[in-house]
Amino acid sequence: MTGRPEVHFHINPREAGSWRGRERLAIYTRLAELCEAHGLVHRAFARPADEMKPQEGVADGNLHIVENGRMRGEGWLNTALAYIKGFWHLDPRGIQAESCAREAVFAREDMDKAAALAFMRQMRRRFVAPRLSRFNQPRTLATGLPDGAVALFLQGRSAYHAGRCRLPMGQMILAVAQGAGGRPVIVKPHPQALELGAEAMAAALAAGARFEVTDANVHDVLAAASVTVSVNSAVAMEGFLHRKPAILFGESDFPSLVTRAQGADDFPQALEAALSARWPYARMLHWYFSHHTLELAAPGFEAQVFAAFDRVGFPRDRLGV
Repeated sequence: MTGRPEVHFHINPREAGSWRGRERLAIYTRLAELCEAHGLVHRAFARPADEMKPQEGVADGNLHIVENGRMRGEGWLNTALAYIKGFWHLDPRGIQAESCAREAVFAREDMDKAAALAFMRQMRRRFVAPRLSRFNQPRTLATGLPDGAVALFLQGRSAYHAGRCRLPMGQMILAVAQGAGGRPVIVKPHPQALELGAEAMAAALAAGARFEVTDANVHDVLAAASVTVSVNSAVAMEGFLHRKPAILFGESDFPSLVTRAQGADDFPQALEAALSARWPYARMLHWYFSHHTLELAAPGFEAQVFAAFDRVGFPRDRLGV
């Protein structure tokens, strides 16, 4: 069949020529395999920087999939890792805090308890038991972490883009340290933003904050903690695997699963609210990852991809599949 739409991959310029097989871009390898299985032409292009800003894309008759994009309109989808390895966005609005999931509201009664518990067990086997996370973690088992601590996980500058969080990192550390209600506070710098984290911690210490710094494996920190705090980090989801609630200072695409702290003043109230609520962690995790992401290894991956294509105006018949 001639005249079929092509599938265009928009990948950061550094890797646009060497994307296939890269773990960081694993969804593109799977999409390429799907295209090849159905006779669809796929091409990779260097992503223009402005495609990472919210805007309408040109409807040119082809299907576009933009890494870390915020493109919208007919034929445009955006993709990025959805917090935990193996799960990805393929979204017509954006990624992470800007994905369509941000408008969804979790309802525990809509989720089957048995299926959710099975999913939780599987995820704990995959990530908690081997102590695996998105970024490399120390393999040595941490000892001496204070039980019941408030665990604050720092992030890089990308967490603050587009006004997602208006509280500077140093002020956030100070707010958590002063609002912890006597609970110990652990701060874990982000492994890819160590200098930024060091500056923020120094500013917080100078302002009187008291906390313990750790580079321990994230799962060791989560096991000891009573709650996670971040702008909008994957550790919120990883914390759910440890049955720990999450407080976010920034916007997210899972707002009904967390407690939001709007600023420094309301952190104590957010902390008490997070710790006093009864969170159905298994159902929360199953809802988010089964309804709002694609799992690369799942049997239903292909069907989910074609459903995503359909949502932006490319059903199977238009693709010639």
